[in-house]
Amino acid sequence: MAKGGFRGGMPGGMNQMQMMKQAQKMQQELLRMQEEQESKTYSAKAGGGMVTATVNGKHEVVGLEINPEAVDPDDVEMLQDMVIAAVNEAMRTADAEAAQNMSRLTGGMNLGGLF
Repeated sequence: MAKGGFRGGMPGGMNQMQMMKQAQKMQQELLRMQEEQESKTYSAKAGGGMVTATVNGKHEVVGLEINPEAVDPDDVEMLQDMVIAAVNEAMRTADAEAAQNMSRLTGGMNLGGLF
């Protein structure tokens, strides 16, 4: 073996067992973060605050508030658009927090579908 090469281990002295322990620790942390994410709620407003939608981390709508002033029988489409906008924004907020938490966990590495 050439001088300076590694001897059956990983560079930097990390062996396979250490790598497995690190992966298990990371997986446990990921599960904890997922459970925490699923228990949180995220709210967003649309139409100048006329509609407020609340979703949880499981992407379920758990609340919807509509200001009575937003109800115009001659313009139901506008109310529908405000509801959709509020729900979508709440979902984006939940997704953004999940992505931020994942990035913190992985140190910014993109692990694809590894976890």
